[in-house]
Amino acid sequence: MPFAPEYLHMVFPGVTFHAWLYGRNSDDVMKTGDSVEDQLATGRTLCDRHNWPIVREFKDTGISASRHGRKTRDDFEDLLATITSTPPAPTVRRIVVAYEASRYYRDLEAYVRLRNACLAGNALLCYNGQVYDLSRRDDRKATAMHAVDAEDEAEGIRDRNLRTATLQAEEGLPHGKLPYGYLRDYAVVGGRKRCVRQYEHPVQGPVVVKALELIDAGDSMLSVVRWLNSRPEAARPNGKPWSGIAARRVLLNRRYLGERLHLGEYRKGSWDPLKGLETPDGRAMFNRVTAKLTDPARRTQRGTEVAHLLSFIGLCGACGDHALLTTYPHGSGSHIVLGCKDARNVGIREDVADAYVEEAVLAWFSHKDVSRAALVPDSSDMERKTATAQRLINGYEEQLCEARQLAKTFDMETGRPKLTAAALADMEQAIGPLLDAERKKLTDFTGVSPLLLRLLTADDPDLVWNGRPETDGGAEILGLSLEQKREVIRKVVTVRINRASRMGVRRLEPGRITLSFVGTPGFRDRPLRAPVSVPVDGQAPAGGTG
Repeated sequence: MPFAPEYLHMVFPGVTFHAWLYGRNSDDVMKTGDSVEDQLATGRTLCDRHNWPIVREFKDTGISASRHGRKTRDDFEDLLATITSTPPAPTVRRIVVAYEASRYYRDLEAYVRLRNACLAGNALLCYNGQVYDLSRRDDRKATAMHAVDAEDEAEGIRDRNLRTATLQAEEGLPHGKLPYGYLRDYAVVGGRKRCVRQYEHPVQGPVVVKALELIDAGDSMLSVVRWLNSRPEAARPNGKPWSGIAARRVLLNRRYLGERLHLGEYRKGSWDPLKGLETPDGRAMFNRVTAKLTDPARRTQRGTEVAHLLSFIGLCGACGDHALLTTYPHGSGSHIVLGCKDARNVGIREDVADAYVEEAVLAWFSHKDVSRAALVPDSSDMERKTATAQRLINGYEEQLCEARQLAKTFDMETGRPKLTAAALADMEQAIGPLLDAERKKLTDFTGVSPLLLRLLTADDPDLVWNGRPETDGGAEILGLSLEQKREVIRKVVTVRINRASRMGVRRLEPGRITLSFVGTPGFRDRPLRAPVSVPVDGQAPAGGTG
């Protein structure tokens, strides 16, 4: 049986008791830690009443103690280490104090670890105002039963939370952390704080849309991160600077489209998309950015600016379409070579290759009928297709929602559900694939990026590409950045460098550089992962020889 604290000195005469306090909670929406502070205050009062000096306090705020918890309880681990590694003075007995058993553990494994630590460190365990000596059989049994109860209570809480989460998902209500770019209104529902409304942040929302537009226009993630960190209005709520990982997480978040994720499936949320993303064009832009950032062939810059037009874009004509080209100095140091990254069996002067490819790309964009047919074959009815897909999605979701509601509603006269479980299952099996197919259509609508549209619609693509200095007759026109030029080349042409006919050839021989434009045989939107034969068809003539 446990001991009452006021009689502890009679059970262990001649002993001074020192206390370690522990507090924990798992639900701390406001991040105030009030519940933990209340627990520790109760423990301090208990220790003060019985003259137990407090040696140290441990607290874990907003962390679950159940087996479903995803975060490590750092202070709990520190408590276990302190119990076992801190030897007591000869006349001192230590007591671990918490408000109740569930503060220590909601998992039997955690209970066993704490019990073993107390046994190894000869420490007593105190909770609910009772003191347990775990060297005694009956106290071990009693605390074990309390641990079983705490674990079972955690499982019940989890079941209720899952049920609530499912109901909220069906209603499209917000869930999880507040996403950057939105604000929320909260209310106390059933004794718990619940989000009742989510809406666009007047400052952060436009920042998200602008960042998406920059990526869509061909800017690199590095330049977008620099832009975010340079704008005071784009500051993160936690005060930390933007990083590539944080920016990427924001740019891929489909909550900005008014969608909610539940069990791996996105569905319509109860909030509006960010302004600019609610239209078919806005959704298409978001999908283009998602496709770009999740492309397995995408290579990211790590701390350096891009400095070369074709490195890691062009392919080696000798090795195959898996082998990328890179740049390196010529042996004499006189110029830079664009050559095979792996075998170094193909090489050409970088300035010659750059000029050849740029002239060919501009010539291709100057042939409007060819370039437009290749890039925008069916873009005229994208808005109609998007609207049709969204209407079907809404209809399917409403039909399933009504069916599920009927399955939960019982006829008062017959006592039977208005829709049987079998009928509901048949309906979900029939409508589910149709719903998934329409959602995929909506995700696949990407349209054409504004970067390519600028070149497609320009009377003079060279002016867009290279710009023009300020003259008496007109203002300065900025050309594309190197990052944007690389993005255009990736999208419209596959560049292959082939071997020269013999060593030492200085002139650009026919067939030395082959170009396969989008819509023609030989074009690849990404390099291969394994060697295959290189196609020889579909090479496009360039506008010059470099």
